[in-house]
Amino acid sequence: MPFQAEPADRQVSAALRLYTTLLALVLGLVGLYFVYNGTKLIMLGGSLYYLPAGIALIATAMLLVRLSLRAAYLYLGFFVVTALWSFWEAGFQFWPLAARLGLFAVLGLLLALCVPCLPGAKSIPRIRGLAFGLAGATAVGLVTTFVGAFSPVWLVRNGATPQVAADYKPELEPKDWVGFGRTTTGEQFSPDTQITKDNVGQLQVAWTLRTGDISADGRENQNTPLQIGNTLYPCTQSGQVFAVRGDTGEKLWHFDPEVTPASTANWMRCRSLAYFEVPELSNDTPGKKRVYLTTGDMRLIALDAATGKPVPSFGEDGTVYLAEGMGKVIPGFYNPTSGPLLAGRNLIVGGWVMDNQSTDEPSGVVRAFNAVTGELTWAWDVGRPGKTGKPAEGEVYTRGTPNMWATPSYDAELNMVYLPTGGATPDLFGGLRSPESERVSQSVVALDATTGQERWVYQLVHHDVWDYDLPSKPVLYDMPDGKGGRVPALVQAGKNGEIFVLDRRTGMPLTRVEERPVPTQGVPGERLSPTQPYSVGMPQMRDTVLTEAKMWGITPIDQLSCRVQFKGLHYEGDYTPPQLEWYLENPSWYGTNNWGGQSMDKQHDIMIVNDMRIMMKGRLLSREETNERLANKSVQGVGGVIPMANTPYGAERGMVQSFLGVPCTTPPFGTMAAIDMNTHRVIWHRSLGTPEQFGPLGMKTHLPIELGMPTLGGAVATGSGLVFFSATSDYYLRAIDVMTGEVVWKSPLPVGGGSTPLVFTSPADGRQYVVVTASGSRAAPDYGDYLIAYALPEQARP
Repeated sequence: MPFQAEPADRQVSAALRLYTTLLALVLGLVGLYFVYNGTKLIMLGGSLYYLPAGIALIATAMLLVRLSLRAAYLYLGFFVVTALWSFWEAGFQFWPLAARLGLFAVLGLLLALCVPCLPGAKSIPRIRGLAFGLAGATAVGLVTTFVGAFSPVWLVRNGATPQVAADYKPELEPKDWVGFGRTTTGEQFSPDTQITKDNVGQLQVAWTLRTGDISADGRENQNTPLQIGNTLYPCTQSGQVFAVRGDTGEKLWHFDPEVTPASTANWMRCRSLAYFEVPELSNDTPGKKRVYLTTGDMRLIALDAATGKPVPSFGEDGTVYLAEGMGKVIPGFYNPTSGPLLAGRNLIVGGWVMDNQSTDEPSGVVRAFNAVTGELTWAWDVGRPGKTGKPAEGEVYTRGTPNMWATPSYDAELNMVYLPTGGATPDLFGGLRSPESERVSQSVVALDATTGQERWVYQLVHHDVWDYDLPSKPVLYDMPDGKGGRVPALVQAGKNGEIFVLDRRTGMPLTRVEERPVPTQGVPGERLSPTQPYSVGMPQMRDTVLTEAKMWGITPIDQLSCRVQFKGLHYEGDYTPPQLEWYLENPSWYGTNNWGGQSMDKQHDIMIVNDMRIMMKGRLLSREETNERLANKSVQGVGGVIPMANTPYGAERGMVQSFLGVPCTTPPFGTMAAIDMNTHRVIWHRSLGTPEQFGPLGMKTHLPIELGMPTLGGAVATGSGLVFFSATSDYYLRAIDVMTGEVVWKSPLPVGGGSTPLVFTSPADGRQYVVVTASGSRAAPDYGDYLIAYALPEQARP
C-alpha cells in the first residue's frame, strides 16, 4: 500500500499536519488549474507542458497529505523538468524565467523546510542538512531575483559613442519654444547646457502653479507650454490658457473659453498653442503679439499675448468657428486636440474625428486660416481635389475622409507643411472607402503652405483596417548623408513601430523600404492590400511577431490564462485582418509610438524614441448583434462595442490581459531607445517606468520594479547630453544620459505627467528650467492640476 502512512505518522505534531495540509491544498489547487487549462491549451494546439505538470502537482499534494517523503522527491523532479523547459522556451530572459519559476521556487522552499520533520526522513542520514541547504539556496535565489526586478530590462546595451557633429552650431538654435515640438520642425531639442550630468542631482522645485482644472474621466492635460522670452503660455484640457512668468511662476493672466465636458464627449485635450507677432503692427498696438487656441467645441481663438483678451479683429471678436462648412457634428465627434501650427502667416488646423462611429462622420479636412484676420486661406479636402476654398452654398466638406489629429510640421525654406494623416471612418472596415480617401490615408502629405496644393504623398500603411493613424508630428531634420554633408529629411514614426525616413523635398525614402506580403483573408466585403511597406533601413520599435511562449504573467497561473487566451485568438502575425471571431492585433491601435513623437539630439545626431507594447483584441459583429448590444448604451465612445454605422459590421475591442489585470505581453510594456542617425542603429534600448502606482487588480505596488510602462508623451534632449522625460505611468520626472540610457536623476511628481517637458533658459535670471505638466497619466488612479518648474539652486549654477 504505497500511500499508507507509517505508524510513526501518528506521532507528528498538529502544527506539522496543518502546515503540510495547507501546502498540499495550494499544490493541489494549482495542479487542478493546470490540468483543466492545460487540457484546454492542448485542445487549442498549445503547449504540452501544463497537463502533465498539473498531474505531478496533484500527486505531490496527495503524497504530502499522507506525510510521505516521496512528495519531496516528486516535487524536486517536477521543478528540475520545469526549469529545463523554462530555459528551453525562454532562454535566459529575466522576466519570462521569473514568471515560470518564481512561484514554484517559493512552494519548493516551503516544502523543503518541512522535509526533515516528515516521518520517513528520520532514517535518512544528512537529510536535514540537504533539505535546509536546498531551502537556503532557493531563498538566496529568490532574494537575488527580487533584487534583480529593480534593474531595467536592457534590450540593447550601449555599444557606441557618437561624436559631436562637426557642423553643430548651438548659436543658431532659436531661444523660444513656439510650438508642440519646440520649433515648427518638431525636433524637441533644447540647446540649453546649464543642467548637466554632473549637477542634475541638485535640481529642485523652483515654483509650482495650480491651474484649478483637474483632469479626470478621460480628460487629459497633455500640454507642453509655449515659452516666449520669460513668459510661458500653458493650456489645460478644457482649453483654459494662462500666462506665467518663467522665472517665478507668477500668474499674469488667465483665459477660460468655458468648454464643457458635454460639448466634447469628455474627450478634452490641449497639447499646444501657437504664437505669432503681426509684423505690420507696432509693438504697443494691442494684438501685436498673439496666442492661438483651438477648443474641443470647435473654436479657433486669438488672444492678446499681453492681456489674455480675445483679439477683436480676428474672426468674429477673436473667434473663428470651425463648425462652418462641416455639416452636422455631434458634440465630441470632431475635436482639434493637437492645437494649431503657425506656418508663415497661416494657422494650420486639423482635428480628431471620433473613431469607428460611422461612415458619415465629420470631414477630416485640414484648413489654413490667416493669422491676422482669421479668414480661411485654404482647405485640403480630399473629396474635392484641386479645390481649396470653402464648399459651395448648401454643400459641406467631404464627410468621413481621413483626418489629421496629430501635429503637422512646417519647413519655412521649402514653404511646405507636412500632414500626418489618419484613415477614413470607420477604422476597422474599409470596404466602402472612396479611392480619394484610400490615396491619402495613413500618409505623410506635403502641401504648399501658401496655397494648400499637394506637393507629394507617401503612404505608410495601405488600406488601413487596424487604426494605425499616423500619431505624431513629422520630425524635420537635416540628416547626415554619409558623405560629410546633410540631406533635408523627414522622420515619421507609426503606431505599428515602423520609422520611415523620407526626403522632405520629394517624399522619396532615404532609408530602405520593402513591400512585404501580409495576410489578406478578411471578412466579406473587405478588400485588403496584399502587401505593406516595411522600413527595413531603420530599427523597428516593437515586439517581434508573437507566439504562445511569449505570453507572460506574474505567476505561472496567470501566464497559463494568457496562453489559453492567445491560442484562442485568430492571429496571423503582422496585419492580421479583422475577423468575425476574436482576433489579436499587435502592435495595437494604441500604438507603439504615439502623439509624444521623437526627440532629436542635434548635437550628436541621436534620435530618442519611446514606445509602448500592449496587445489588443477585437472582433467584428454583425449589424444585428451590434444594434442589440448598443440599444441600451447612452454614451458614445471609442471603447467596448462600437457602431461603425452604415457598414455591414460593428465591432468590439479590449485588452489582452490576465485575470489579475496585467498585460499578457512579456515586459517591458514600455521602452526608450536611442538611434544613431549616422548608422541607423540602436545605441541603447531599455525599459522605462515602474508599477509603483499600478499593479495586479488595480492595487498600487509601491515598488519601483523596472517592468517598463506604457508612455504617450515625448522626451526632450538637451545640449548637455541629457534627456528629460515625465510621461511614464509612474509619477516621476527623469533625466537620462543620452549616450548610455542610464537614469542619472529622478524626482517624484504629485501625480503622473503624461506630457512632454518644456526646457528653456529664462532671459530674466539666466537660469535653465525644466517645466512639467502633471495632471495625471492615462489610467492612473490620481489626478491633479500642477505645472512644476525645476531649476538648479543659485549657488550650483555653472
